[in-house]
Amino acid sequence: MVDLVLRSRTTVTPDGVRAAAVSVRAGKIVSIDAYDAPAPQAAEDLDLGETALLPGLVDTHVHVNEPGRTEWEGFATATRAAAAGGVTAIVDMPLNSLPPTVSTEALDIKRQAAAGQIHIDVGFWGGAIPGNAPDLPGLHEAGVFGFKAFLADSGVPEFPPLDPGLLAEALAAVDAQFVVHAEDPDHLRAAEASAEYADFLASRPPDAEHAAVATAIKAARDAGARVHILHLSAASALPLIAEARAEGLRITAETCPHYLTLDAGSIPAGATEFKCCPPIRDTANQDQLWAALTSGLITCVVSDHSPCTPDLKRRDTGDFAAAWGGIASVQLGLPVIWTAASARGHTLADVVEWMARRPADLVGLTGKGRIAVGGDADLVAFDPAAEWTVDAAGLHHRNPVTPYAGKTLRGRVRTTWLRGEVVTGEAPRGRFLVRP
Repeated sequence: MVDLVLRSRTTVTPDGVRAAAVSVRAGKIVSIDAYDAPAPQAAEDLDLGETALLPGLVDTHVHVNEPGRTEWEGFATATRAAAAGGVTAIVDMPLNSLPPTVSTEALDIKRQAAAGQIHIDVGFWGGAIPGNAPDLPGLHEAGVFGFKAFLADSGVPEFPPLDPGLLAEALAAVDAQFVVHAEDPDHLRAAEASAEYADFLASRPPDAEHAAVATAIKAARDAGARVHILHLSAASALPLIAEARAEGLRITAETCPHYLTLDAGSIPAGATEFKCCPPIRDTANQDQLWAALTSGLITCVVSDHSPCTPDLKRRDTGDFAAAWGGIASVQLGLPVIWTAASARGHTLADVVEWMARRPADLVGLTGKGRIAVGGDADLVAFDPAAEWTVDAAGLHHRNPVTPYAGKTLRGRVRTTWLRGEVVTGEAPRGRFLVRP
């Protein structure tokens, strides 16, 4: 007896895309059989036909902001939006909640805030800030997946950056995965009040990322540490990462849908919904990011979902300098990337590799991010041919602000299953994830 059989002629498995029937019992995948295999005794046997069956995506870069800035986003809204976008597990960033997740006490507060609200599975990053190196081993033992550090101003005073010496101290304090916002403050300049995107872009040049990536690589080399470069925007830093990996250093990097699909030259004056840090750059830079993703030098694509209230985006003035920097996209990443990837000749298997398996592997969630016997039955019915236009008011994250509003996308999530049960957005059934 199994609880569920899902049949699809386009099932994306680690062995390739094929017609298959996936059987689920007690939240786990128990068999992957031929599409037309005789039906086992099942509570439900659902034939998706040509609709693709994907593993649930794993998004390791999400800012939920609760508690403390729940008006920006919260666990209920963020996880509902994620599920609607085919994401079945997220790892929450240690800021911009109050308090930030920089101690075991703060982690307890965050878990208490999230309890009973999460529609998908949720894990947590810890934070590395000046003075908390002694707290890092305890946080790691408490189950965080690693530690985030900024090398430049984070935008919130309670999460200050680390200089190279403090970064080295943090890496020496605990053997953990460190994820680094890599912009060098000595290469940044204060953006002047302006509605022109080019003025903001000039304040955060590629050299700032290049220098900070070099700093992070040196720290990793000196400490023998694992360092992951967050939301890589500047393609000029890619050779540094390639050299570090050839040297045998444990360096990885991610990028985001906005860097792969939006371009600086098309951002209208005053359109502050496009502001993020590091910034969206030009199409030549974007082509290099795609090439690095294709080669595996960039390992994964995650959202960096970083929402705020509409007033903080300052659309009233269109001032890029004053606007909060962050893009809300946890619900849209899959169709955004599929639209662009398919146009470049990539397959659904490629997208699953970038957005499901590799992010899961980054944090050690080997039972997620793939359709495999013994793994969690986190599954997504995805119609790759469906075209639709983004209506911000129809998104599930708390504040309807997105640079994708009005864009026509290809591919739509039809159903998301968490451990074999449909995520309806009504009854939260998510669980807390801890470091394996």
